Amino acid sequence: MPKRSMDTINGREQAWWFWFLVPLYPYLRRRTLRREVIPETLWTFDQVQGILYTVVPIRMTVMKLAAGGLLVYAPIAPTRECIQLVKELETSHGAVRYIILPTASGLEHKVFVPPFARCFPEAQIFVAPHQWSFPLNFPLHWLGFPRGRTQILPANSAETPFADDFDYAILDINLGKGSFGEVALWHKRSRTVLVTDTVLSVPEHPPAILELDPYPLLFHARNSALEVMEDTEANRRRGWQRIALFALYFQPSTLKTVGLAQALRDGWSAPTHAKKAYFGLFPFQWQPGWERSFEALRGQGRPFVAPILQTFILDHNPQAVLAWVDQVASWDFKRVIPCHFDAPITTTPEAFRQAFAVFEPACPEQETFGSTSHPLPSEDVEFIRKLEALLDQRGLTKPPRQ
Repeated sequence: MPKRSMDTINGREQAWWFWFLVPLYPYLRRRTLRREVIPETLWTFDQVQGILYTVVPIRMTVMKLAAGGLLVYAPIAPTRECIQLVKELETSHGAVRYIILPTASGLEHKVFVPPFARCFPEAQIFVAPHQWSFPLNFPLHWLGFPRGRTQILPANSAETPFADDFDYAILDINLGKGSFGEVALWHKRSRTVLVTDTVLSVPEHPPAILELDPYPLLFHARNSALEVMEDTEANRRRGWQRIALFALYFQPSTLKTVGLAQALRDGWSAPTHAKKAYFGLFPFQWQPGWERSFEALRGQGRPFVAPILQTFILDHNPQAVLAWVDQVASWDFKRVIPCHFDAPITTTPEAFRQAFAVFEPACPEQETFGSTSHPLPSEDVEFIRKLEALLDQRGLTKPPRQ
């Protein structure tokens, strides 16, 4: 990457002016971290997103085509910095020829595609089937997708112009008012599978993109609002592990909340630097044993299905999920790159299939979370179970298998 002044990098180059469309942290300023995963072949581009300082990576992947040129999977915010990093690859490997939107429901991925595509006017855009928008279901060109070069991915990957390099499998689950769709893309030459949300792996240490601005890590490393936010490696690691528990459980069993009156009193007395965030409010209280919850969640880095996705979406059509998994597991891959948390995940088709074993008929009513070999503690998923029951009761969702 050419050397640029810190003033330039910290200014307009990292600005995402349309942050208000999906108002997630870090709002206006989006740093981009490029990593070469396979020399001269595959690169990841990480940014950060989250709420309440519960931040995780959001990831775009760029791959070199055998005939020259690049394919982009799941674009991220097209800041000047991000686009410049892609154009540096174009200089050596050819122009961006294809842009893939691999999800039908992920607004945090969909919103970036139209502005990203405008930066590469010769690229063709392919999107997952059954796109939809809420509260009104607009056509794609009304959402900014370029007319004339945006098309739906065909069911048969052999019908695409990039079939020599890639195969793909489309997961499509009808949720009534919309659909959940995800395209797993197999890069044959590098033996790499790209996914969006279906599987993930949690690293023990903070992802590198989060280390660039450690404030969210230090925010969650504290035990109370009165605690000083000290920047140490141990605090960064502790903050990340608690963020992972927050992000994937919402409220793990080892997290308690303090009353509003106590939170206000503590916030008033919090150190000045801690008041940068939410006026010093920190209504969280971690209980002994949270480290064991994290180790169970991480499961030694194995790939698994996020509890919220398993509960509210995938369990509504386990047959479709397993058919999709069979297709993905038929590929001879050795790594998976998801759009969130850790990447790349060194794994095998067998381990990928194991992550979805909870949907097998022999696993009654999908009572196991995580995977059958590394189940998640039932007490940690209790909040998600209760939330699902409440939403089913109020008719906002439907019970699985109906």
